[in-house]
Parts: sequence; structure tokens; C-alpha cells
Amino acid sequence: MVAVRRATVPLLLAGALLLTGCSDDAPAAPAPAPVVTRTITPTPSSPSASPSPSPPATSSSATATPVPPAAGKVVVLDPGHNGGNAAHPAEINRQVPAGRGQTKPCNTTGTATNAGYPEHAFTFDVARRVGEALAANGIRVVYTRQDDTGVGPCVDRRAAIGNEANADAVVSIHADGSDAAGANGFHVAYSSPPLNAAQGEPSTRLARTLRDTMRTSGFSPANYIGSSGLSARADLAGLNLSTRPAALVECGNMRDAAEAARMASAEGRQQFAAAITAAIEAYLAS
Repeated sequence: MVAVRRATVPLLLAGALLLTGCSDDAPAAPAPAPVVTRTITPTPSSPSASPSPSPPATSSSATATPVPPAAGKVVVLDPGHNGGNAAHPAEINRQVPAGRGQTKPCNTTGTATNAGYPEHAFTFDVARRVGEALAANGIRVVYTRQDDTGVGPCVDRRAAIGNEANADAVVSIHADGSDAAGANGFHVAYSSPPLNAAQGEPSTRLARTLRDTMRTSGFSPANYIGSSGLSARADLAGLNLSTRPAALVECGNMRDAAEAARMASAEGRQQFAAAITAAIEAYLAS
């Protein structure tokens, strides 16, 4: 999350942790069989016999299964935070490069609903759902973390994973934790001003596609941050350090009762995942 959030770690660690919001192949078709023809000629003993009719020429071919437009592309999914972060304050508070000459903590614990459902669990589940759907369409998926029990990785390393994968798109998945009265809705962050070509038109187009698809999927843009569901940011390390098209989607505010209920349900998480999947596929196909 990127807005104000309330710490979810035990009071014992409150002084040690810097708690912030989410800142950070189908087989080839067989070749067509040759056309087969057959002619019967009268035998010499019956010169007057009429030639028997030739059977109709036959041919056979297999219809290839259409290949999805985005097949073969690479997508890096970055589920925010991690389940073990709270137990390792020294590690996640370690300063790392954040781009634009700045540093910031390696990672944070993330936020949670008022009932205690944590952001790290939400983002990991949604990312896995998105990844499975993309992989089913022939897209190679790389995750920045493989489980929800580890620590980190740090925000600079998350950006490096996308760069090393030469990703066609990098999407970070988060949820916000604003305590502002009535704060609700999603927003999509992108690096601004851009630091390289990928952070220019490719990243802004990815951000707009995510915003537009989330909106048409029934999600409302945030009413407390950004503008019309988009948020230009210069302080998010994962975006600043990316050399690939990248955007960060804050799916909603976990402190809003209705949005918290949606995020805490499997049905709701599937709705978020379906919208993000559709947006990524639309971006890759454009």
C-alpha cells in the first residue's frame, strides 16, 4: 500500500519496525496429407468398355489450435510483502537503494483488515491466481517470492527480478491501509517522472490498461489518493529501479469494511485476479 497504514506487528517489535503501506506450447499441426487420385483404364480385352469413374479426389488436413496473442511473453508478478517479515525487523529495516539517489527499508510488514486478515496473504493468493491464468494461455510467469512464510525479498531485489527476466510486464500487487474516513477504491501507481524509456509510454500504458480493466470489471477508483485511479509516484523503489514496463496496483483499502470483506473471501480474490489477468493480457496483445 502507499497510503497511511496501521502497523500490524506485535507491540514488542513496534519500535524496531518501520511499518509503511504498500510502497513499494501447443504442438504443431500435422502437415496436410497429399491429394490422392485414382484412375481406372479399360483393359485391352474389352476396348469398348467405358472407363470406370474415378473416385473423388480426397485430401486431409488438421486445423491448428489458435495461439493466444500473448503466448511466449514473460510476466513478473510481485506479491507485496511476505509472511515472515514481522519476525525479522533487523532484516526488513535494512536500508537498500530506492532509485533517484534515495534509500529506504528493505521491505515492510504490510497492512491488514481490522479483523486481522493480512495484506501479504491477500497479495500472494491473488498473484498465484493471476499466474495460473496467464500460464494457461502460454505466458511465462515469474514470481518475486515463492511462498508466504519467508522474508523479503527487498524492494531493490524485486525490481532486479523483473529486469533479469527481461519481462514484458511487471505487476506488483498490493492493498492499502488508509484510516481516512470513507477511504476506498483501487489505484494504480507508475514511476514519474520516468527514469528510462520503459518507464515512459510502456509503463503508463500498462498502468492505464490496469486502471481501465479494473474499472470495467466493477472496481471503483480510489476516492482518497491519485486521480481517476492513477497515481504518479517518484518514491516507490520497485518502480524507480525497473528497466521493464512496470506498474503497482493497490487493489483497495483493507480498512474499508466492504473492501476488506471482498479481499478476505476467496470469491473476492478471484474477482481481483480475473481483472488483473485480463488487463495484463490486453496490454501484452496491444
